[in-house]
Amino acid sequence: MADAYHHGNLRAAVLEKAAEVIEREGPYSFSLRSLAADLGVSHTAPRHHFGGREGVLNALAVEGFQELAETMRSARASGGSLLDAGVAYVRFAVEHPGHFQVMFAPRLLDHDDAELAAASGAAFAELTGGVDTLSERGVAVEDSAAAVVAGWAIVHGIATLALNGNLDTSGVRALFADTDLLTITRRSAGLLFHSPTDGESP
Repeated sequence: MADAYHHGNLRAAVLEKAAEVIEREGPYSFSLRSLAADLGVSHTAPRHHFGGREGVLNALAVEGFQELAETMRSARASGGSLLDAGVAYVRFAVEHPGHFQVMFAPRLLDHDDAELAAASGAAFAELTGGVDTLSERGVAVEDSAAAVVAGWAIVHGIATLALNGNLDTSGVRALFADTDLLTITRRSAGLLFHSPTDGESP
């Protein structure tokens, strides 16, 4: 790993390992020292790239918001609706649980960081921009601000319930004949933002 550090790969390795640890143990128990030990480098090596624990978490959140924005943007660019972007949001969460946990743990992040502000702003712009397309698809939206909050609350809530295991332990998932999470998301979020042009595939 020392060679990887000299070739500039330590930053990527730290973020990858941090996401794995946070997925398993949560963001609040994350330790930069133990992470360095897992990677086989000195405890000071990650500080060269990140400065400290908060720097790693900030970088992970930036990476996550950038990927989330691109995921939703791609869903809409391919002709998808706001509903498709919402399904993409849930897909991102379950595929990147470590990132997702950090992105929405504000007490752990430096919100004065310009890169973080830009990345999160781009992601939320995809949510708000999607609402503007609803009227084009035959969905009446009288309060666009409320529509943004409602849409985000639904998909974020589904993602969180799934990641925490609550959809299963509550028995709610069993209410669906098809227990695929993206199908559940599409049916549930579709109650709010369904339009005649929305497809049925997740």
